[in-house]
Amino acid sequence: MRVELSEQTATAIASKPTKAQVLPATPETCFWGYLDRDQPPVMEVDSGAVIAIEAVTHHSGDAADIMMDDGVRAIWEAIDPAERAPGVHIMTGPVHVRGAQPGDAILVKILDMEPRFRYGSNCAANWGLLYDVFGKERITIYELAEGEGFTATASPSYAFDFNARDLYDIPGVISNPTASERHPFTVPVNVPVRPHFGVMGVAPPSDERISSIPPGVFGGNVDNWRLGPGASMLYPVFAEGGGLYVGDPHFAQGDGEICGTAIEASINARIQVFHLTDLAVTSPVLVHGSSWVTHGFGDTLDEAMRMSAEQMLWLLTDRLGLSADDAYSLSSVAVDFGVTQVVDGTVGCHGIIDTSIFG
Repeated sequence: MRVELSEQTATAIASKPTKAQVLPATPETCFWGYLDRDQPPVMEVDSGAVIAIEAVTHHSGDAADIMMDDGVRAIWEAIDPAERAPGVHIMTGPVHVRGAQPGDAILVKILDMEPRFRYGSNCAANWGLLYDVFGKERITIYELAEGEGFTATASPSYAFDFNARDLYDIPGVISNPTASERHPFTVPVNVPVRPHFGVMGVAPPSDERISSIPPGVFGGNVDNWRLGPGASMLYPVFAEGGGLYVGDPHFAQGDGEICGTAIEASINARIQVFHLTDLAVTSPVLVHGSSWVTHGFGDTLDEAMRMSAEQMLWLLTDRLGLSADDAYSLSSVAVDFGVTQVVDGTVGCHGIIDTSIFG
């Protein structure tokens, strides 16, 4: 039995990249803190186009001396703090895919990623799961191991208690801890590097400007560490052209992201985008190798889990032709469900099925 989401999807995933069009992160190509289906496109491409795209972390100021350059500073200087709302993330885009219409789908392949800097920041923040226990906010700076591009691991460089403000409650804060305020990590540790986009998606169905923080059926701040090189994500289209954007790049993250953030770091990537007309997804579906991943979102983990399970049942019945009874059974014995993140207000769960079980 050959397992594929659709003929167009299978062709897109197997396609070879073409010469890339360049989309740098600049004040003219970035927007900060919101999603808006009326945001004008900064680039229009045909289906199959490869884009060399830059994504900048909104946590660059946690270690401005090693996580900011002239290009990043230009974004800070050009975008008024009052306009960095109601969310926090810096997005590059949107990109319109010619021909994409509501009801269609857009597939985005992550071809490869490169770090802009060797350093990233993790923030144990006021929105973290256990802030009530720790009662403070703390920044830990991680450094990639020696080597070119992405290496296999990153290690803590130093940490400091956040005191630039009473709370880390606005995006783009710049901290300047003194040498005496920078503390070493307790023990040596090598963290597996999992470069990915925490935020990627399309224009939302809402006709109002919304916060970049909660994820939804349009994607956005899904925070699934599997959305890295070699993976593809399918999104439903809600507006003409799709309105694709990327942001919130990470060096690494665990399922849950419990203290508040991942290792937030600026990343350059090559992505390839496709317009699909033969697949009506209703929520992001991730494809990586033989694994398919469905997502669910909600105000509670119960709601998010139920949505991710319902999406998995749709995948198994609509795309593979299983009966509802068989799909329900298989989801219990062969699908791994997990918590994607618990810190974005709207929490997330995911379900993973390895399609190699179909022979």
